[in-house]
Amino acid sequence: MENTIRVLKIEPGKAPYVKEIEKDYRASQREVGGLIDCFGFGDGCIAVLNDESKINGMEPNRRCRNDIICGPFFICGLTEDDFRGLTAEEAEKYMTQFRELEEISREEVEADIGFTIYCGL
Repeated sequence: MENTIRVLKIEPGKAPYVKEIEKDYRASQREVGGLIDCFGFGDGCIAVLNDESKINGMEPNRRCRNDIICGPFFICGLTEDDFRGLTAEEAEKYMTQFRELEEISREEVEADIGFTIYCGL
């Protein structure tokens, strides 16, 4: 079993880069600067980010879907029950997607804090 995985690290104000990290929950927390949260892209890859980045005032980073990601995050692959390293093709795909640095204001982040509950009637 491998102790490290290849991820794509994306930090505010920097171009994405490939990095080897420990395959460990605490290592994931160190990479994002706190408690982790994840969301999937629907292709076997996920973004791992800081769960409290917006309320802790972390620097805006990138837009993804209809959300603003603050603080550093990384992208890795996902198996049924664990993180896995990215393939070269996956790393290139997300490097291209997140290559552009974005200007995101604090006001935009503050407007993005919160959640919506949808109830079926």
